[in-house]
Amino acid sequence: MYDVIIVGGGPAGLTAALYALRNNKTALVIEKAGFGGQITYSPKVENYPGTKQMSGNEFADKFLDQVLAQGAEVETDTVTAIRDEGGKKVVVTECGEFEGKAVVLATGVKHRMLGVEGEYELVGNGLSFCAVCDGDFYRGKRVAVIGGGNSALQEATLLADVCESVVLVQNLDDFTGERRLVEGLLKRENVSAIVGTTVEGFLTEGGELKGLKLCRTADGAKSELACDGLFVAIGLIPENEAFADLTELDKFGYFASGEDCRTKTEGIYCAGDCRAKSVRQLTTAVADGAVAALAACRYIDSLREA
Repeated sequence: MYDVIIVGGGPAGLTAALYALRNNKTALVIEKAGFGGQITYSPKVENYPGTKQMSGNEFADKFLDQVLAQGAEVETDTVTAIRDEGGKKVVVTECGEFEGKAVVLATGVKHRMLGVEGEYELVGNGLSFCAVCDGDFYRGKRVAVIGGGNSALQEATLLADVCESVVLVQNLDDFTGERRLVEGLLKRENVSAIVGTTVEGFLTEGGELKGLKLCRTADGAKSELACDGLFVAIGLIPENEAFADLTELDKFGYFASGEDCRTKTEGIYCAGDCRAKSVRQLTTAVADGAVAALAACRYIDSLREA
């Protein structure tokens, strides 16, 4: 039996493993895809304290090596359920079961994609999801933002401060975000909007994004939009349904836990972007991982005392 089982191998999960190991606990990290999570899509990371610049893949590789050197065990598998048996949690995967005294859910989120052929190949090659992370790479360049909600409007606002031009592309005939944000944004000279229009393809050169192929919904009219970068802001998708019986989810499917990262089940904690929060950044993910792991360690110590 492991002391702590961490579901998810992104920054929050790997931090949780590191802190558990540093507190003399055994740790197993179960990741269904690739270790590192969404950060691996970032070609450059320049907002992590103490590091001038690194790629997301470089960060993920170094972090995994660090955790393995501390003694963590890792499995590549998909967790389908968790059974709470009091002082023992049984983590059920597609390939078997693992027992632990505590569990940290660091399942992350996935970005809602456009569903357009070739978009995955462009992630990190012109297609981004985070203006805070990647906006400065397009300083003085032309970018497009896909979406019409508050997230898209906020992304566009940040980009307008550094980019030559920002074009909002919205599939509906109007924006769904706050009217105040819309009006303030469209008053800026370097911001424009195209509504009632969808992206149906990409213009590329040497594997890099150079523009968008657009289609107007009302009449099917085709057009092209030249741009150096594309920011997709049409929502995030948490994948927490498998754990809904042991946790509380908000209306968007995020774990409804506070800064203490606790769930309604003793011994089960959550960390990272999967948790309901207003800021989702690399730094907030690792902070959650530390908080959740230390709470798990205190819980395990209390079992021994009992």
